[in-house]
Amino acid sequence: MAPISFSHMKYSDSLKVVAISIFSATLCEFLLWLLIYRTISYKSLSSTITKASKKLEIMKNLKTSDHSKKSKIRKIEMAIIGSSRGLYLFKLKSGAIVISVLVMNYGVMNSLFEGKPVAKLPFVPFQIVQRMSRTGLSGDDMTDCSMFFLYFLCSFWIRTNLQKLLGFSPPREAAITRLPHFPYLKPN
Repeated sequence: MAPISFSHMKYSDSLKVVAISIFSATLCEFLLWLLIYRTISYKSLSSTITKASKKLEIMKNLKTSDHSKKSKIRKIEMAIIGSSRGLYLFKLKSGAIVISVLVMNYGVMNSLFEGKPVAKLPFVPFQIVQRMSRTGLSGDDMTDCSMFFLYFLCSFWIRTNLQKLLGFSPPREAAITRLPHFPYLKPN
């Protein structure tokens, strides 16, 4: 019995793109853990936001409506906003790392799969999506899928789920830094 050759499989190019996407997402998360997620300052900001959000929820559920409660709620909200801004700087650093890894991988993959469809879509996509799904391809078959489109979809889907699985995603409370979420804070 002859061994199965990966290059002769029907979906070998698409499987290669998915495998490279998994590898690059894992590499990104490892680099982010090494440079950001394991640092004391990141952990401190993350735990501060989580604790302050729990405290804020408890304060809002109290039945009293005196002035001191409102000022305590305001202080907690300001602490959340301050910590969220600090966490945002870490998010910018992580974004730069992710972009650099994805761009390097894209350059390598583009040389491997240039002008070659790697998958077939089961439908004809909308005109806007066709521009992305057919990037670098020639021909008239609108169901052809380029490496760029498959890599783009896989990378972000895999990375998002990998972050959730490993527990590296920032606290949800960090996203509530806009003023409309805080009724007691009014712009000056």
